[in-house]
Amino acid sequence: MKQPLTITKLKKMKQSGEPISVLTAYDYPSAKLAEEAGIDVILVGDSLGNVVLGYDTTIPVTLNDMVYHSRAVARGAANTFIVTDLPFMTYRLGQETTLRNAARLLQEGYAHAVKLEGGAEIAGEVAACVRAGIPVMGHIGLTPQSVHQLGGYKVQGKLEQEAKKLIEDAKALEEAGAFAIVLELVTEPLAEAISSQLSIPTIGIGAGRGCDGQVLVYHDILQYASPYREKRFVKTYADIGTTVRTAIGAYVSDVKSRAFPQEEHAFPMEQEVIRQLYGGNSAEEGRNSPLESEKEAGFQ
Repeated sequence: MKQPLTITKLKKMKQSGEPISVLTAYDYPSAKLAEEAGIDVILVGDSLGNVVLGYDTTIPVTLNDMVYHSRAVARGAANTFIVTDLPFMTYRLGQETTLRNAARLLQEGYAHAVKLEGGAEIAGEVAACVRAGIPVMGHIGLTPQSVHQLGGYKVQGKLEQEAKKLIEDAKALEEAGAFAIVLELVTEPLAEAISSQLSIPTIGIGAGRGCDGQVLVYHDILQYASPYREKRFVKTYADIGTTVRTAIGAYVSDVKSRAFPQEEHAFPMEQEVIRQLYGGNSAEEGRNSPLESEKEAGFQ
C-alpha cells in the first residue's frame, strides 16, 4: 500500500533533486483517480470557487466550503499527503483566529497541512501554526485572494523591487517554519533564484522550470470545463470536456428517439407473477392482456 509523504520526505525530495508532483482536487472521485495515478501531493485549493462553485474569484469561498471539500478528498485519497487552503479572511486577523481556523481543516477536513497566501506579513501566523503542530505551505507571487489589490491576474516579479520583495517573503516564510512554498505566476529566473536560496521545496504554477515541483488544476489538465480558457502555463493531457458534452448529447438524443432504454436495460418478471397481477386464465385472454405484451418483450 502506498504510504503518504510527510514534510520530512518532501524536503528530502528537494535535497535529492526529485521533482514533486502536486495536483488540485476537490471531490472524492477526482482525489481517488489522482492517488491511483501516483500523485505526490493533493492540494484542495480555494480555486474550487472558480472551478466548481461558479464564482469569478476565490474570495466568496468560505471555511465551511473548504472543510467540506477537504473531507471528500481525504476519503478518496487516504494514502496521499493533502494540503488544504485557508480561504479569504480566515487568517490575517490574529494568531488565535488563524489557529482556530487552521485546526478545523485538520480536525474536520482531515488535511495534513494548510496553505496560506502571503509573505513576511503573515510570518507570525505561520510560525504560530507550526508551533501548534500544524504544517504550513506558503504561497507567494500571484495570490488570488488579493487579486483586486494586485489589479488582476498578472505575472509577478518583473520589476527589481517586486523581485526583491518576493525573495524576502520566501525567506521569511522559510524562517517562520513553512515546509514548502507555492510560487504562482512568477518569472522563471526569479523562481529559480528563490528555489536555489531556500532549503524547503518550491512548487511552481506558471513559474517555469526551476522550481522543485509543479502544481496544476485537475480541471485544467483535463480541459474539464465549458468554455475552456487556454492558459499559457498549463499543459493539457486530455479533452474530457468535449467527451462529456458529446456523451450527454448522445444520451439526450437516445431518450428523445426512444432508442434508450432497450430490452437489455429493463428487468423482466415471471409470467406467473404477471398473471396474478393482471389476471387472465387462458391463452386467448393472455394474448389480450398485458401478460402477452410482457412475453413478446422477452420478459420470461
